[in-house]
Amino acid sequence: MHKNSKIYVAGHRGLVGSAIVRRLKNEGYTNLLLRTSAELDLRKQAEVAAFFEQERPEYVFLAAAKVGGIVANDSYPAEFIYDNLMIQGNVIHQAYLSVAKRLLFLGSSCIYPRLAPQPMREEYLLGGLLEPTNDAYAVAKIAGIIMCRSYNRQYGTRFLSVMPTNLYGPGDNFDLEKSHVLPALMRKFHEATMGTRDGGTGNRNNESQASIDQPPVTIWGTGAPMREFLHVDDLSDACLYLMNQPEEVYSSLLAHHLSPALINVGSGEEVSIRELALLVQEVVGHRGELLFDTDKPDGTPRKLCDVEKIRSLGWKHRIGLREGVQSTFAWYQSRYNDN
Repeated sequence: MHKNSKIYVAGHRGLVGSAIVRRLKNEGYTNLLLRTSAELDLRKQAEVAAFFEQERPEYVFLAAAKVGGIVANDSYPAEFIYDNLMIQGNVIHQAYLSVAKRLLFLGSSCIYPRLAPQPMREEYLLGGLLEPTNDAYAVAKIAGIIMCRSYNRQYGTRFLSVMPTNLYGPGDNFDLEKSHVLPALMRKFHEATMGTRDGGTGNRNNESQASIDQPPVTIWGTGAPMREFLHVDDLSDACLYLMNQPEEVYSSLLAHHLSPALINVGSGEEVSIRELALLVQEVVGHRGELLFDTDKPDGTPRKLCDVEKIRSLGWKHRIGLREGVQSTFAWYQSRYNDN
């Protein structure tokens, strides 16, 4: 991309989209196309068609999506599959019609089978049953991957699907019903330290250094599932890195013999939910008990992405989990401090 290339970031107010915009601006890109959902409803075909016909972006980062954690996915599956199918279908199709040079479609590691071999390689896609608590979202994202592949094959487009692992960072959603595990933990611990939240009931965790001076915090499930986390600023760095690959390298990703037009982006490191909770608890400064509600679902037992492909291109994440949690909590405090 040239510094004055016309670049459309779909979903620029979300966690991923806002990070991509920050990165683009920091790198000196000046011709960014940004529209709020009120200005452009990506679920509506006519609106998207009119936008692309008028603006004709050269490069597209498709970060717009309806996203959420295990509670939201399990509670609103119809919205997750409908909204995401409409958004990505409209944007991908119009990017083809307007002859965009390249498009990056942002997906999720939940596309892989629930019991996929670990770490999950790109070729494991469609190799088994999905996690039932978020299968609607996963199916929508899988459809986006296949759509990119199909358009590349039939129309010669240059569309690449990027599958990030669990993301966090500034701009995250801290709504307890709709958020992912890390921001949910951060808010729960923070509110408990402020004395504003009752941790509820569950099985006591003897490993936590319990104290009676602050309310306990309840966590869904057993705490045993393993998860991989990536700071969103690392993802935005990877997205620009991929979008700017030389034509020969970019073409090899699109035509890869095992997993065409699909690449994982992650840290390659994992922690248990219990370990994550203890880290967030320490960073926030909560001194109460951890309670695990084992009546609630754990979700997928383990989700570690194989990141060999992107590392072979020379990219690796830079922000460690502790550092990332600390900076995210500082961002959270600056906006949501209850004091």
